[in-house]
Amino acid sequence: RKITRNQKRKHDEINHITKVKYVDKIQIGNFEIDAWYFSPFPEDYGKQPKLWICEFCLKYMKYEKTFRHHLSHCQWRQPPGKEIYRRSNISVYEVDGRDHKIYCQNLCLLAKLFLDHKTLYFDVEPFIFYILTEVTKQGAHIVGYFSKEKESPDGNNVACILTLPPYQRRGYGKFLIAFSYELSKLENAVGSPEKPLSDLGKLSYRSYWSWVLLEILFPAEPEPADPLLSSSQMTSITQSDIISTLQSLNMVKYWKGQHVICVTPKLVEEHLKSAQYKKPPITGEPGGRGAKLSKK
Repeated sequence: RKITRNQKRKHDEINHITKVKYVDKIQIGNFEIDAWYFSPFPEDYGKQPKLWICEFCLKYMKYEKTFRHHLSHCQWRQPPGKEIYRRSNISVYEVDGRDHKIYCQNLCLLAKLFLDHKTLYFDVEPFIFYILTEVTKQGAHIVGYFSKEKESPDGNNVACILTLPPYQRRGYGKFLIAFSYELSKLENAVGSPEKPLSDLGKLSYRSYWSWVLLEILFPAEPEPADPLLSSSQMTSITQSDIISTLQSLNMVKYWKGQHVICVTPKLVEEHLKSAQYKKPPITGEPGGRGAKLSKK
């Protein structure tokens, strides 16, 4: 009997054996980055104190000499797959795990160094990966990514999501979250990220959900008959995520067996003025002015 990803994760957590983190650092592009968690790099790669990773093809190497030689011969200057979004120097590539298996496996091994709960490493074929890059004359440099199941029985629109540490706190995380919901809108679907989220993930999602909901709730005239359903249809955010977010904002109450949104213009305005709910630094949301989002 085939088990779901969530069942496998629970099994792995129950039968968890502490993994020793041998890889302390990686070199990728111009960045030397401290690793946060264990990642199951194969053979003796996983026992090296430092790995060298090509930022374009994501091949990992044990020695700087091998890395320098690789850079002089590597023909890659961008992720594989199709560029589906471009605005200014920001670009997103859609990569099918079935078509580019080695690249996606290498991406997952890289990501596991910074994600505690990640369980996907090698079974990448059922997934699509969206790679966020910064584009320079040298090429498209990986900033972060998210993955999603091609067919998700749980209705998840994100399986894993990560912004690499050198690019964190610059708005890229919220951009990736916004992008995942723009894709859901194109599919006329609502979605939610796969749980559990990392601590950083929880903060980023809650901040994004709060900003989106505050924007559509103020002003809200005329008020829709079912504001929860209407908000979910407008944003592609699930009603359960909307309820939990509004509860954190003290904007929803449980009355006569159902959740009721309790919003005043003053309360919304106070939240919007708070630094926690300010508009994401990167304003080139997918579908925004001057942006190109193509899913043909």
